[in-house]
Amino acid sequence: MNPYAIEIEGLKKTYKSGVTALHNIDLKVEAGDFFALLGPNGAGKSTTIGVLSSLVKKSSGTVKIMGVDIDENPNLAKTFLGIVPQEFNFGIFESVEQILSNQAGYYGIPKKLTKERVDLYLETLSLTDKRKSAAGQLSGGMKRRLMIARALVHDPKILILDEPTAGVDIEIRRSMWEFLTRINGQGKTIILTTHYLEEAENLCKNIAIIDKGKIIENTSMKKLLNRLDKETFIVDVKSKHKVKPQSKKFPMDWVDDTSFEVNLNKKESVNDLFSELTKLKIDVVSLRNKSNRLEELFLNLTRKNQNV
Repeated sequence: MNPYAIEIEGLKKTYKSGVTALHNIDLKVEAGDFFALLGPNGAGKSTTIGVLSSLVKKSSGTVKIMGVDIDENPNLAKTFLGIVPQEFNFGIFESVEQILSNQAGYYGIPKKLTKERVDLYLETLSLTDKRKSAAGQLSGGMKRRLMIARALVHDPKILILDEPTAGVDIEIRRSMWEFLTRINGQGKTIILTTHYLEEAENLCKNIAIIDKGKIIENTSMKKLLNRLDKETFIVDVKSKHKVKPQSKKFPMDWVDDTSFEVNLNKKESVNDLFSELTKLKIDVVSLRNKSNRLEELFLNLTRKNQNV
């Protein structure tokens, strides 16, 4: 069995305008992975996805999906993919049920199996009571879930999600995270592009960062996050301090009477910090990261690349 869901070698795309969107990129995604493909706007993410889905014709290079070369057998390669684009692209007057049934029909799924899968994903994505509703009447969050259901109805090996939680509220976002984690645990390969870097950090095992059409980072999420030299935490305390305590070991930058910022390096733990605060008789109410860890690394990497 091929260990890779996606294999990209020397992929280049130059548009008729002369703009090169992809510069000979190499990328492999293991089967069963939850993979983040991140980058600034215009970095080449959408072009890469377009090539994978055969919507964009590559200039050169090879692309294999589940071991199938997209040049040699494009129709078979496409059956392995379920694509959830950023923009809604279904008929607004069609019912939810019709959209899913029609999608299954495009892939030749038998009627009995189609009904089973439509019922399954309507139930799983909390859309059962909307099955007869016109898609245009759905809320933004429901439309996002409908897009995911449509992408999954033919049971693809790989699910590609382009900004799947853009514009949805926190509750729906969290429920979608739980669903995606569950199907990934069942063996579905997921490739995620997102501007919510907290989303990528929470969900993804491996990550590639693309900028100016080049892969500037390709590693595991754990290894990337381990590069952080320090983390900044905001600590909220129980009582106001007229004379604000200070620690030589953990210098505190007091924001106001009940909160301060403190930096921890790689060798220091949160437990060390709490021990120090206990000595200073400071009662902690809460502690949180000042900023997302992946966000800091992402900004550092892309800023460096701007100067290359």
